[in-house]
Amino acid sequence: MSTRLKEKEEKIQEAIAALIEESEKGKLVIVEGKKDLQALRQLGVNGKVLMVKTGGKSFLQAVAEIEKLGVSEVVLLLDFDRRGREGTKRLRRDLEHSKIKVNGNFWQVLLGLLGNHVQCVEGLPNYLGTLKAKINGSAPKGQTLKQSNVCRT
Repeated sequence: MSTRLKEKEEKIQEAIAALIEESEKGKLVIVEGKKDLQALRQLGVNGKVLMVKTGGKSFLQAVAEIEKLGVSEVVLLLDFDRRGREGTKRLRRDLEHSKIKVNGNFWQVLLGLLGNHVQCVEGLPNYLGTLKAKINGSAPKGQTLKQSNVCRT
């Protein structure tokens, strides 16, 4: 079991490392809210990040803000719950309509790796910590990888 968990942890770390690299190249990363931004910072993503669901902003207002920034490509990383999936589809459509290239690869890869264990971007650091503890055998007895399904972004 720990071999499977170790492989999963390595793949998640690879995806995060690639996200960090894209961010360092100047790609704008789009998340839902402040806690998602904090989670990315905790994971080492230090580039430009735009929060689309803060301050009562609509998706159309977020697209207008992205257009003003003059970026040609963005990385979408909304939550993995139902609302995040719907928001990702809608934002992708609106951005592509505005001729902005959308990179949804990180979202897709992480969704596939996390399954239903993590519903929110903000849960990634805790999930990785728990995963590492389970791999190392230092997780408290009975601790599971299942995270809260409630996104508070």
